[in-house]
Amino acid sequence: MNVSVKDLLDAGVHFGHQVRRWNPKSKPFVYDNRHGISIINLEKTYDLLEKAAQAIEEIVASGKQVLLVGTKRQAIEPIRELAAATNMPFCVNRWMGGTLTNYATVSNSIAKYKKYLRMEEDGSLDKMHGKESAAIKRQMTRMNRDFEGLLNLQGLPGALFVVDSFNEEIAVAEANRLKIPVIALVDSNSDPSVLSHPIPGNDDSTKSIRIIVDVVLDAIQAGASKRVQAPTKRKDITPVAQEPDFLANEDEPEVTLPEGYDEMDFDDRKKSENATESKSPEPVADATSAQEESGKEDAGQSKDTPDSSEDEPVAEEAKS
Repeated sequence: MNVSVKDLLDAGVHFGHQVRRWNPKSKPFVYDNRHGISIINLEKTYDLLEKAAQAIEEIVASGKQVLLVGTKRQAIEPIRELAAATNMPFCVNRWMGGTLTNYATVSNSIAKYKKYLRMEEDGSLDKMHGKESAAIKRQMTRMNRDFEGLLNLQGLPGALFVVDSFNEEIAVAEANRLKIPVIALVDSNSDPSVLSHPIPGNDDSTKSIRIIVDVVLDAIQAGASKRVQAPTKRKDITPVAQEPDFLANEDEPEVTLPEGYDEMDFDDRKKSENATESKSPEPVADATSAQEESGKEDAGQSKDTPDSSEDEPVAEEAKS
């Protein structure tokens, strides 16, 4: 952190509110009371500022956004500059109730505002009917006040950075309800117990606000650089089991062709043989039935033809 306790002292961070306006819960951070003014312990401010910067850096490095909130007059310009330097969403006009707790409805309104902005850019808004165009422009003026810094808000933020948590108590309450961490510059009139990372200090001086904002700027930029430089994790690829190659079987005997056969002729011959085998064979009579039919034919012939052995004795008797 490029800030020392002396730098905080020179910026007037140690000046709190009047004693009659102090919050008893801020007592651990108050060093003394002088001339009716609470004096903040800058050593504790430095330690808590360092922890807050580390928390912001980790949140940004994880890929989340930090919503910057500062609607009081002294904080508007530093918050705008911080948002422009870090490309973070911000709120400097007024905190609209339900920005976090009713984000679904708010996101629809932001999408509608973006649509009107595109219509204004391409000239389609000017081509509309006069009354309709005027009504949309009046609506855009109101939307610009509410959603000016929320156009790049991508879902609920990872954290809130607030200047003057007492003035932005609604934003702090919504964040606590959704368990969103709140980093805030808190004066002696505020309750630091409702904050995740309180930074005790003067929240009414532009110079004091700027020195805290500069530390937040360095933390956001450091976290963003870590996010860019983070190596992408390679997914473990499970090797696919290779199927056995049946064609390249070592046990299969080699086929040797006789002399005079060309390899191409052998392939053609195999194709023709396979085609012949694939044809349906003609029906062949069963061997047993064929033998029975031949036996029947022989029996018929034996009945029609007289036996020569029976005729021979008759002929011999005639001779005698």
